Amino acid sequence: MENYNQTSTDFFLLGLLPPSKIGLFFFSLIVLMFLMALLGNLSMVFLIVLDAHLHTPMYVLLSQLSLIDLNYVSTTVPKMAFNYLLGNKSISFIGCGVQSFFFLTLAVTEALLLTCMAYDRYVAICFPLHYPTRMSKRVCVLMIAGAWTMGAINSCAHTAYALHIPYCQSRAINHFFCDVPAMLTLACMDTWLYERTVFASTTLFLLFPFITIVCSYGRVLLAVLRMRSEAGRKKAYWTCSTHITVVTLYYAPFVYTYLRSRSLRSPTEDMVLAVFYTILTPVLNPIIYSLRNKEVMGALRRVIQRIHSVKM
Repeated sequence: MENYNQTSTDFFLLGLLPPSKIGLFFFSLIVLMFLMALLGNLSMVFLIVLDAHLHTPMYVLLSQLSLIDLNYVSTTVPKMAFNYLLGNKSISFIGCGVQSFFFLTLAVTEALLLTCMAYDRYVAICFPLHYPTRMSKRVCVLMIAGAWTMGAINSCAHTAYALHIPYCQSRAINHFFCDVPAMLTLACMDTWLYERTVFASTTLFLLFPFITIVCSYGRVLLAVLRMRSEAGRKKAYWTCSTHITVVTLYYAPFVYTYLRSRSLRSPTEDMVLAVFYTILTPVLNPIIYSLRNKEVMGALRRVIQRIHSVKM
């Protein structure tokens, strides 16, 4: 067994994948998903930027979601892949702090942004006449700025604490990235009070938004049932179902992981659940939001035609 009781300040990420054929298979699968996430989210961002028909609050928020997922998956997977291929599990103290900061910022920002997207659909379906005022460009920009600001502030607080607590001789983090709760298990002090702040942050930025989203979509579904147009009902059902799928895949593993006490947590289970919100969700988001979406597919055709005409 490797000795990770080092006197240096470096941490060691034990990782998710074993050095075996099974591990290599899952590594290849994760790399493939990573490339799909990059291609899908980058395509969504460029498509929404290039096509004027998609310059609406719904798609502006979606472009931000794709931008977040693009950075989200890039925060954890490249370092994990690098460590697995080279067998070098170390990450510097500062590097761990930087990774933790960006991960927490993007995690909370995405959670708040999904709430904004749910509000957007709620207003569009339940109060269509008030939509231009309730979801104006100014309101949309304020929502996006607020989500990023709250994410950054929350991340600064947690990362600063994690980098200032004393750590014991062992620096082996039983995870594939610098997750603050996993780092706390190495602390040489009682972190009970801080664990309560993690619980409070999870409740505020994950559980409450999740409940808000579920309630808003409940109201949306009631409004959909009263629609006379069958085509309108189908479109609304599809929009709601795709959003709820994304929300469930993102929030459920996150909330389940972070709301449990340390005594009930399993490092292996935490890593498997982390795959859902760090890798799987960024892969599925562009697929779910573009599949059977006439506006997105129409924009894709227009952009392709524009590129083709330029070449001609």
